[in-house]
This record gives sequence, structure tokens and C-alpha cells, in this order.
Amino acid sequence: MRQSLNKVLLIGRIDAEPVVRLSPAGRSVASFGLQTWHSWIGPDGDQHEEHDVFNVVAWDHLAEFCGTRLAAGEQVYVEGRLRTRRWVDEQGRQHERTEVLAQEIMSLPAA
Repeated sequence: MRQSLNKVLLIGRIDAEPVVRLSPAGRSVASFGLQTWHSWIGPDGDQHEEHDVFNVVAWDHLAEFCGTRLAAGEQVYVEGRLRTRRWVDEQGRQHERTEVLAQEIMSLPAA
């Protein structure tokens, strides 16, 4: 049996209102960007900061929670796994997108 681990834990701010829609199979799916920051002091003594934006996707009851309880700018905890989707568009171009497939999302108190 092969062993592997695919787990992501993030705390960040939602960059825009979560978008909730129905899949072709009738399931609720929500998506939003989650911004995280990292800061450090470089060898030159200056403080540096960088940020990343992660694409988060939630399904079913978790998607409905995102649509009714979360808002842009809110700080949240997201737990899930990474998934990379690949598809070909109508013009024959190949696309690839890595997403965090959320398994748990918690709203955090304002700091």
C-alpha cells in the first residue's frame, strides 16, 4: 500500500466575495481567493513582505456556509487538500489550475 499526505492548513483573508453556483449535477460549489502574507528581515536588515493568493473551492454544505457567512476581507482558517484540475477550452488551449479543496473553513475573530 502506498502512503502519501496531501494536507493544507491556511489562515488568511478572503480577497473578494465568495462565488456560489450549482454544478451541472446540482451540487453547491463555492470559490474564493485567500490571501496570505509572509514577512522576514533580509541580510540587508530591511523588512520584506510577500503575499500569495490561493484558490479555494468548497462543496455542498460548506459551499452554502461560504455564501451566507463569509465576506471579502474576513480572516478565515481553511483546511483541505491540494488538487490540480486540467482542461481544454473551446479553442483547444490546455489549462491547469491548482486549488485548495476545502474540507473545513472557520471564520476567525477580527484582530
